[in-house]
Amino acid sequence: MAALTMERDTPEIMNGGRLLALPVKGGVTIYQGAIVALDADGYAVPGKKATGLTAVGRAEETVTNLGADGAKAVKALRGVFVYANSATAADKVTAKRLLQPCYIEDDQTVTAAAAGASVAGLVLQADENGVAVQLGTPVPAAAAATT
Repeated sequence: MAALTMERDTPEIMNGGRLLALPVKGGVTIYQGAIVALDADGYAVPGKKATGLTAVGRAEETVTNLGADGAKAVKALRGVFVYANSATAADKVTAKRLLQPCYIEDDQTVTAAAAGASVAGLVLQADENGVAVQLGTPVPAAAAATT
């Protein structure tokens, strides 16, 4: 498409695109409150320890897709949410990781351990109540690679 030569009414996505409807991978259940990630094929899956996932946000509903890939959709909200911290002492997210990436351990837990895991998001707070993670905002590859 060529550059503009006159005004354009550029549509805006409601709520700044914070709420997304994503096609769900066949044969999976995503529970309300879970970390939602996209697999390599672009289908929503519950967060899990695996490489190649892209964290999207928090599931706003429980969806079970017993059908084909994409037969159902899940609503995922991008934002800052508090998730459980890794139970493994060496893998716990601490305040030293503020504004640095943390990684998906499962659909309700984050970890400081990058090996074999995908980035969950940026750590905004880590304390005894859990880890506040900014989900759905891409973490620059350079930042993720240095942790």
